[in-house]
Parts: sequence; structure tokens; C-alpha cells
Amino acid sequence: MKSLLKFTAAVLLTGMAITRPAVAAYVQVKMNHVPYGNVKIVIPVTAVNPKVWNVKLHNLMNAENAIKAGKGTLQARVVLYARGIAMLQQPMAPPLAKLVDALRKDGVQFEICNNSLEKLQVDWHSLYGVKETDIVPSGFLEVGWLSNHGWAVDPLN
Repeated sequence: MKSLLKFTAAVLLTGMAITRPAVAAYVQVKMNHVPYGNVKIVIPVTAVNPKVWNVKLHNLMNAENAIKAGKGTLQARVVLYARGIAMLQQPMAPPLAKLVDALRKDGVQFEICNNSLEKLQVDWHSLYGVKETDIVPSGFLEVGWLSNHGWAVDPLN
């Protein structure tokens, strides 16, 4: 152990420390398959974790931007059930509200589980931007139904 410490100190003192490789510039991305066309994805949200919400919604925003650049279309539904309905409970952090608004403007649907609303005793009127038509009987079942009808399911939760 002492010899490892001496070696590390010697390397640092002589300026020969291992450095990180230079960051490469971004490349012009080329697709290796046919254009995306129409992509359908459902994003289930069951977690009460703003970090997870952030990753899911930013992934979705990145997909929206990529599909537009590729001249395709994206149909996306975010299905909130169990404690995931907390994502839209007010007051919301302004960056989250802004992201939800941008996704809705792009046509992303946010669907809310009625079973969860009842179980957790949440009034759907208290959820950010939710209309009665956004409520589905069962969020879990909605994800399954969409999966059986050609929609990809985001596995991150």
C-alpha cells in the first residue's frame, strides 16, 4: 500500500498524472435504417421521484426533436398511475410545468388513472392542466392495452 501511495505522489509531483481524454466534438448523426416514420410510445409513471420524471420527460422531448428532424411523427402518451399522479399535483416547479406544457403543445397526451385518484383521494381538478377526458379507468391496464396495440412501452420507472 505504501508503494502505491509513493508512486501516486511521484506521478502527481512530476506532472505525469493521467489525464482525461479530450472531449470529441459531436458528429453529424446518420441513421443506419429507414426513417422513423410513425413511432408510438407510452411512458408509464408510477414513481414519486422528480428526478425520474425529469429523465422521462426530457427523453420524450429529445425524441420529439429527433423525430421532427427525421421528418417522422411521434405519438406519445404519459400514463400516470399509483403515486405517479403526483407529477401533476400543484404547486408544480416552474421548470416541470414548462416541460409539460411544451410536450402537450407537441401533442403528447397525459392520462391519469381513475383508480389511483380514488385510492389516493385526489381530486382530478387539482392536477395541472388535466381535463376530464384525460382520465382513464386503469393506468396499469391502459399501458397494457396500448402495448398490445403496437405501442412501445418505456421501461424506465
